[in-house]
Amino acid sequence: MTEFPDDADGAVLAELASHGIDLSQPLLIEFPVAVADEATAAIVSKAIAEEGYDYEVEYDEGEPNADGIIDPDDEEYGSTWTVYASVRMIPEYDEIIRIQEDLDRIARPLGGFSDGWGVLMDDDIE
Repeated sequence: MTEFPDDADGAVLAELASHGIDLSQPLLIEFPVAVADEATAAIVSKAIAEEGYDYEVEYDEGEPNADGIIDPDDEEYGSTWTVYASVRMIPEYDEIIRIQEDLDRIARPLGGFSDGWGVLMDDDIE
């Protein structure tokens, strides 16, 4: 069995391997970048595209509280903007870390940040 680093990224790779995913083959990996608002999403997505990443911007209006009101400032349930950078690649730990750092370099000056990664699969992996 392959050894993975003892951190969150290594844990995801180990989880994929435990489900029989062939990590020697390219997978479509999505890297979410959290941003504050639509204007920042536009700037970050343009910069991401200039770096050669495919991207998609998503707005989530959030979930209503017990009073049926969506509080945009609620950190857990409020509205969010996310720019998803996607890369078809062999899921190698060092390259995943490099891409997250690259996306952070782009987003941090604008108040955004790289927020992990995931693999797009036909079937959900729990």
